[in-house]
Amino acid sequence: MGNGIVHVFAQNGYHVNLIDVKQEVLDKAIATITKNMDRQISKGSLTEADKADALGRINTFTNISDGVEQADLVIEAATENVDVKLNIFRQLDTLTRPDCILASNTSSISITRIGSVTNRPDKVIGMHFMNPVPVMKLVEIIGGYKTTEETANIIVELTRKLGKVPAVTRDYPGFISNRILLPMINEAIYALDQGVAGVEEIDTIMKLGMAHPMGPLQLADFIGLDVCLAILNVLHQGFNDQKYAPCTLLVNMVTAGDLGVKSGRGFYDYSHGTKDLVVAHNFRRTGPDVHALHTN
Repeated sequence: MGNGIVHVFAQNGYHVNLIDVKQEVLDKAIATITKNMDRQISKGSLTEADKADALGRINTFTNISDGVEQADLVIEAATENVDVKLNIFRQLDTLTRPDCILASNTSSISITRIGSVTNRPDKVIGMHFMNPVPVMKLVEIIGGYKTTEETANIIVELTRKLGKVPAVTRDYPGFISNRILLPMINEAIYALDQGVAGVEEIDTIMKLGMAHPMGPLQLADFIGLDVCLAILNVLHQGFNDQKYAPCTLLVNMVTAGDLGVKSGRGFYDYSHGTKDLVVAHNFRRTGPDVHALHTN
């Protein structure tokens, strides 16, 4: 997500500092951004000159203080872990200028809670980009309890300047996108675990029957099963409602390290790439297998 956010800002004329604690991660990020821009060039949506200009606007840092001290806006895109995010925002609050807006790309964690660990909750906001960032148009904008209208208006207008479509939501667990999406994914996993249908059948039904570009189980693999579990836990704890409880199969897969595309294995096997999907497990089927239906 961080790669994509940097890509979009740099391509739209903004100078961007990309920060990670590991230099090898930064090197890989620049390589990924370069590769994605090359893909845009091959499709005619970007020129070599545009690519060179955009890459020239990106600087990398392994020291957070060096990268944020003069920033007008900082967007955090760390893992979906509340303790990690709160620690980052505590640091940002002391390292950035008082007028700097602090945004989180969180997909489910309370912006109010994130803002509460800073001395500027009025300038803390959610900017939830969709993945892949250079392609997807939506940015979910989430204001916390103390986020001012001025801050929200600045971020909405900035989102439009990036060529994205802002959608403003209130600060409830999962906001709108994941409050609706993750229960659907979770229900698909429950259906698989209960033997109602197999992986391919579930995804085919949702793709061909509901016109979804990707089935819920393949989408879960793409998001990352660990991220899906983290978001469901936020929903479950935030609403204290059993309907958001993550399926045991999901918990077990994450515990076993089958996280989807990122680990090479989830509901599908990605050891040979992501284009040829092969179901990764012989998931237990509890119902009868119907091989044929004969009528007289």
